[in-house]
Amino acid sequence: MIAVNSISQFFRQQPSRGNLFRGFSKAAVMNNCRLAQDTFVLRQLFDKESWTYTYLLADYVAKEAIIIDPVIEQVNRDHSILKRLGLNLLYCANTHVHADHVTGTGELKKLIPTCESIISLCSGAQADKYVKSGDEIQFGRYSVEVRQTPGHTNGCITFVCHDEAIAFTGDCLLIGGCGRTDFQEGDAETLYTSIHEQIFSLPDYYKVYPAHDYTGQTVSTIGEEKTYNPRLSKSLDEFIELMNNLKLDYPKKIDVALPINLKCGIQDDLVNND
Repeated sequence: MIAVNSISQFFRQQPSRGNLFRGFSKAAVMNNCRLAQDTFVLRQLFDKESWTYTYLLADYVAKEAIIIDPVIEQVNRDHSILKRLGLNLLYCANTHVHADHVTGTGELKKLIPTCESIISLCSGAQADKYVKSGDEIQFGRYSVEVRQTPGHTNGCITFVCHDEAIAFTGDCLLIGGCGRTDFQEGDAETLYTSIHEQIFSLPDYYKVYPAHDYTGQTVSTIGEEKTYNPRLSKSLDEFIELMNNLKLDYPKKIDVALPINLKCGIQDDLVNND
């Protein structure tokens, strides 16, 4: 591999090999060398029943990884990817206490006993580690910053990877939408404030990776959501009026998922026998 700071020297000392780069600018060669040294791993994984995105983040050289919002039905898939890539799962981090699916955190911890669970200090759920705004979760040479973004639930958090300009927004901010605010401590004004102050304050080019999408979209940007999100581009009063009149169905799995997720996804015998 060619070090970026030795490109000029490389062309001077290796004219025959330098012909390999003929037709490419020096800047392009340097950029390719940077990309070749990039060790960041991002896998966006999908659960079709709950329409949930799970995110695997890793430093491929250090072999350290974290998983955001795992789903219990997909634990074997997630574990298989970790083994295939030779990754050591340090943390399972949930963006909030989910109501639409059971987290895979508990089962992954059984398979990987050294893995620790992470959730917001304000969530009311059990976990190995509790986080709040300003905390950093490290994996290899990468990290994600924790930003508390309540409103969908009290314990909602957004994980921001500044190294890669990415925000993992959970149910708080969706592509062209946002989390509902009519149950589980939801509050429309709080959600609006959280998104505008903690997420929309990021640069416009940052990518937005949500916990769900129901229309087949996988990623957006801060700039797109600020400009085109039909809910969040409205004024606060308009947003509150809209959210208070959505008349959504009661979440189908909440009565099963919520109590289990409050216990880090650990299922007792009564639940397992159902």
